[in-house]
Amino acid sequence: MAISRRELIKLASAVGGFSGLKIIGISTAAAQAGEWQHGLSLFGDVKYPTGFRHFDYVNPDAPIGGKVRLYGIGSFDSLNPFTFKGSVGSLAQWPFDALMTRSNDEPSSEYGLVAEAVKHPEDYSQATFRLRPEARFHDGSPITPEDVVWTVEAIKQAHPQYAYYYQNIAKTEQTGEREVTFFFSEKGNRELPQITGQLSVLPKAWWTATGADGKPRDIKNSTLEAPLGSGPYQIADVQPGRSMSVKRVADYWAKDLPVNIGRNNFDEISVTYFRDQTVAFEAFKADQYDWRRESSSKVWATGYDFPAVERGDVALEKIEVKNPQAMQAYAFNSRREKFKDPRVRRAFNFIFDFEWSNANLFYGQYTRTTSYFDNSELAASELPEGIEFEILKGLKNPVPEEVFTTPFANPVSDTQKNRRGNLRQAAKLLREAGWRANDDRVLADPDGKPFEVEFLLYSPLFERITLPYVEQLERLGIKAKVRTVDSAQYERRVQNFDFDIIATGWGQSLSPGNEQRNYWGSASAAVNGSNNYAGIADPAIDELIDRVIYAKNRAELVAATRALDRVLLAHHFVVPMWHIPYERIAHWNRFGRPEKLPLYSVGFPSIWWWDADKAGKVKA
Repeated sequence: MAISRRELIKLASAVGGFSGLKIIGISTAAAQAGEWQHGLSLFGDVKYPTGFRHFDYVNPDAPIGGKVRLYGIGSFDSLNPFTFKGSVGSLAQWPFDALMTRSNDEPSSEYGLVAEAVKHPEDYSQATFRLRPEARFHDGSPITPEDVVWTVEAIKQAHPQYAYYYQNIAKTEQTGEREVTFFFSEKGNRELPQITGQLSVLPKAWWTATGADGKPRDIKNSTLEAPLGSGPYQIADVQPGRSMSVKRVADYWAKDLPVNIGRNNFDEISVTYFRDQTVAFEAFKADQYDWRRESSSKVWATGYDFPAVERGDVALEKIEVKNPQAMQAYAFNSRREKFKDPRVRRAFNFIFDFEWSNANLFYGQYTRTTSYFDNSELAASELPEGIEFEILKGLKNPVPEEVFTTPFANPVSDTQKNRRGNLRQAAKLLREAGWRANDDRVLADPDGKPFEVEFLLYSPLFERITLPYVEQLERLGIKAKVRTVDSAQYERRVQNFDFDIIATGWGQSLSPGNEQRNYWGSASAAVNGSNNYAGIADPAIDELIDRVIYAKNRAELVAATRALDRVLLAHHFVVPMWHIPYERIAHWNRFGRPEKLPLYSVGFPSIWWWDADKAGKVKA
């Protein structure tokens, strides 16, 4: 799934966070025969047939109207979400429609939006999309194949993540009056038709014209001029760095399509930015915005005791979702010499005291993460066997021996004895890696250079978690410090891999594929703006990524993903953090929602709506 770089960096946002879904593959007999299809799915036929009325998880009679107020942290200076430059406003993607859109109650299905149908040959060497004749941009101009062709090359040039994500699109051509064909650089990559389906279509005429400032527009540059879109909302009001809003397009061309019935119910959605989470929470209590996905266990346990909660004006919910849990972790920048030795990275895991943190900082709410695909069948466990074992044994490049002999497990520090034992094991690993204590009891390398590390953070909330970790590191002679910067500086430094250690994460799906190259592929390690934060460049991991991408069936996909998971864990690129299998939601009680939410998303604000009766009872 195309997950925004801002969400990946921040791990959470006011409007979405990790959805955990990504669309890949198609295995219907008709599609393999190259016939036109209204939807694509990895697992046999799609759930919804041709001519379906609406998704099962929406309320088709949901009232239209009202406003929802969200929040953001930091600031923004751009409304162009397709460039590497600038900090993008969190609603900037909302005005744009893609060729296809996903279903949130299927693990891997998508249906036509701008495109009414799609087809591809059995070898996945190309994919053809047929555009809807009624598809329009907000100025009334039609969405054409020329716009699609231009969009692909424009965004690949504008942002390295798009260049990497769409690297296998070798050529794009108009092949019919309303048809566009994507020709791929390789065959057998079952995800590529779905990756192209996720493409947001941009208006070539607008981007290649002169802007409001009298200068030619350039998609590679940031801008505060609201771009022309085609989606259900358009940018309405912008106060740079402070707030922005989008308003529902009353004559939205796709409002009556089955994929949109019961969705996009609010007239207006706004985001107000705050300096940090502490200030933002106080603003929520003061009814300055409506909705929070709570990321702090402390705030969830102790912060929601204000009068509005007691009156029922603020609702608290735990909403379970069936997605794999993100690998949230302290990630090492292994491009730096001090982190190249896996024994050093493993030592940091022995030093981190999760059990103490969970008891004293997290109110016992979390479970330690032990997989890059936790809470799913994709997670490695025990020792490899069957197809997974054969995949690992068949690799041309070596993997750590422990992959075959020792299941991955995080150190446990539930007793004082175990804590001391973990520190001793960490000290042993550091000595084996060549680090020795000098006269000041500070660890140094053979050249006498002290072991110094900096944790780069953007949220003060993470300081209370990281500072006890720093104290433990210093006990072993590692000079550690925490540097908290504003969100814009943090994003720039992460994009340029200018850090020692960051607290970050990788969202996963039930059907992993090409995005794994962006996460851990050797080529992405040198691409600024990629999500390969750890700088992983390992030939065996590249082989395993390809095994995931080119899996011929679900069983092989699961086995290859488990093998990839197992090898990533064995290299100790990160110190895993924690997760919970549900979303902690707090919201002012002004909204309605479907009785049964989809399995793979909270669905807010897309399928919720303004409830005038509830809103009238809330004491502002």
